[in-house]
Amino acid sequence: MIDYVVSLSIKKIFPILALSIFSSMVGIGIIAPLLPVYARDLGATGVWVGVIFAGYAISRTVILPFVGKLSDRRGRKIVISVGLFMFTVTSFTYVLADNVGVLLVIRLLQGVAAGFVQPISQAYIGDIAPEGEEGKWMGLFNAAFLVGWGCGPLIGGILNDHFGMDSAFYVMGGLNALAFLGVAFFLPEVARKKVETAPRSSFRDMASSRLSWGLFSFQVGDSAHRGIVQTFIPVFGSIALNLSSSLTGTILSVLVLGAGLIQIITGRLADRFNKRLVVVIGSIGIIVSGLVIPQSAGFWTMLVFLAIAIVGDATAVPSASALVIEEGRKYGMGLSMAMFNMGLGVGMSVGPILAGLAADLWGTESAFYYMAALMLVCTLAFIQLTRQPRSLTRLSI
Repeated sequence: MIDYVVSLSIKKIFPILALSIFSSMVGIGIIAPLLPVYARDLGATGVWVGVIFAGYAISRTVILPFVGKLSDRRGRKIVISVGLFMFTVTSFTYVLADNVGVLLVIRLLQGVAAGFVQPISQAYIGDIAPEGEEGKWMGLFNAAFLVGWGCGPLIGGILNDHFGMDSAFYVMGGLNALAFLGVAFFLPEVARKKVETAPRSSFRDMASSRLSWGLFSFQVGDSAHRGIVQTFIPVFGSIALNLSSSLTGTILSVLVLGAGLIQIITGRLADRFNKRLVVVIGSIGIIVSGLVIPQSAGFWTMLVFLAIAIVGDATAVPSASALVIEEGRKYGMGLSMAMFNMGLGVGMSVGPILAGLAADLWGTESAFYYMAALMLVCTLAFIQLTRQPRSLTRLSI
């Protein structure tokens, strides 16, 4: 059986990957406060808004098993580069959307690109993170990811208010192009030598791990909460609170920037405390936030209520990511990150669609109650699945 010993220094390589991902996420985040409104302007109902957001996650999820396996065999750099190039091209095509169908196709293509970028970047970090420091480096990576995404909504709101929505799409494309160039020219491939120690990279083997399924469950709930916030906070802010695009973008930016900075601290804590307990504590914060967001009376109260979810998310994610790296050393880093991110895809798909249905039937506020209920179910599943023993009966295929 084959394992890989990594010969790269994480302190030298991390800044290159982090800056490239930061640039890409600024670009992607730019359209976060704009896309729901853009979709509505093209005639999308609440359900279609959810479908458009979920389409990104669905196509991303479908491609993940193949991309994860490919990166384990062929290398991380080429896969990340292809994804960033696809992001660049599809970003410019938003200006061509003249109906809901075209917008959905663009989102599906960007979802495929996302499958090449985030999980494989995480696998790259997993490859080079020293043992005992998994939480620290995943926390720093997630911070770069979130700070980039957090800057995006504020920039997007300002661009839309002053220069029109098309300007946001052009800036998104330009930033993704910079990220592609950074990876293509400056990021080295992971240099590896083979040793006879670990089991082969196999979904069948990984499917026997209760911990992997527990992490998948957590990711479903956590990503559903993110998708619902991204999709319905702009709508809720506009309809119920009469907030401008700039104010909505400011809320999303402040919260995500805060989450990124918090993860610098919580990533280090993940290496010192019981990771499973930390994940549960963070999940409770998300549940509480979903219950109180509908009570928002204005800008400041919504900011505070959303902050509860963001702190919870920032607490849980580094510990969950560190556990995924531990699983990756057993079953293949690319495959383990792919499975974890498949949970993200399921959550991003199910969350916005069902929350959109709830919003159409009972009002926008009900989307956040649904968020709390789903996170509760996924947290209970995580608790049950991660109890000892950590292995399921081996599945036969």
